[in-house]
Amino acid sequence: MSAFQLEEIQNAIREFGFDGWLLYDFRGINVLAQRVLQIDPADSGSRRFFYFIPAQGEPQKLVHRIETAALDHLPGNKRIYLQWQQLHEHLADIVKGVGKVAMEYSPLAANPYVSRVDGGTVELVQSLGPAVASSGNLIQYFEARWTAQQWELHKEADQLNQAAFEMAWDMVRDSIRTGNTLRETDLQQHVMAYYAACNMTTYHPPIVAVGPHSGDPHYAPEIGSDAPITAGDFLLLDMWAKMDVPGGVYSDLTKVGYVGDSVPEKFANIFDIVAASRDAGIQCATDAFAVQRPLQGWEVDQASRDVIQSAGYGEYFIHRTGHNIGQETHGNGAHMDNLETKEERLVMVNTCFSIEPGIYLDDFGIRSEINVFVDGNSRVHVTGGLQSEILPILG
Repeated sequence: MSAFQLEEIQNAIREFGFDGWLLYDFRGINVLAQRVLQIDPADSGSRRFFYFIPAQGEPQKLVHRIETAALDHLPGNKRIYLQWQQLHEHLADIVKGVGKVAMEYSPLAANPYVSRVDGGTVELVQSLGPAVASSGNLIQYFEARWTAQQWELHKEADQLNQAAFEMAWDMVRDSIRTGNTLRETDLQQHVMAYYAACNMTTYHPPIVAVGPHSGDPHYAPEIGSDAPITAGDFLLLDMWAKMDVPGGVYSDLTKVGYVGDSVPEKFANIFDIVAASRDAGIQCATDAFAVQRPLQGWEVDQASRDVIQSAGYGEYFIHRTGHNIGQETHGNGAHMDNLETKEERLVMVNTCFSIEPGIYLDDFGIRSEINVFVDGNSRVHVTGGLQSEILPILG
């Protein structure tokens, strides 16, 4: 949000059934609270603060005497503590009579993306009367939703990222035809140079994985131990980048190719299962939003996972189906996950997520990743291009 919108936050607090939202941070451990409260991480203080937003009424600040200005950019009444006893007294007064309060907490640590408040602080708040519940949906409502400008930035990044794949396939093709050795890290570095030339940025170089390396979902090639890309190789590329401007959001895509004229059946058969799984996830989201049915992230994962399990490869699908996408590749909204966690946060309009099922075997692995954006009118947009078959790079 460009400005702190108290009325909108309080409307959301009431909509999600809370009596208030208690935002807490200590030395930057709660990056989610920092985002909502518009605190630059570089300005993280060294003392605890609380900011309580009631469902109705004036917010309350609780700050340490050493850092009395920590929340001065926000509306509300300010209380100052020095001793820990004073912190407890003020906090008790702030939450007096509050029934259910939202915090960055997840029951039984079910969702570590939301669990930013330590157990002792949750215990303290509960000892003062309120029931503490997860702020997961509140967080993504204010942190994960895109502006119209961010949607345009994503589409720009998507076009350039798709072009990066074409460049990569061309480089592989040219290396084979000219007899010049091209290694995984060589291709990786060329992609990074392309991103820089396109005014794009990324937190980590892309995955370039040949043969058995593609069976490791998080393979990271390193100079000296990386593989050459040769005729007859299976190749997986997972590439992510965003426009290098304030508010830029990621395009995160995975595509696969075979260094030959035609794709062997053993690869094609697995790809068909993965593609069907991907499309089942897309359909799950599309169907839900078409009828305005509330959709939780775990449902998309299960729709995709069922396809792979039915084909007999369930044990080889070893990660969640997708993740929220934002200013970080793995954003702070709902993930498509019923494996590592049961993601019960809602998939909201104006948010983006990946759908990227995979099957990972000893000699190769196949993943197909696209991005899905749900606009404010509940229309589901798929970006990245739906790969319908493995690319025969020399064909």
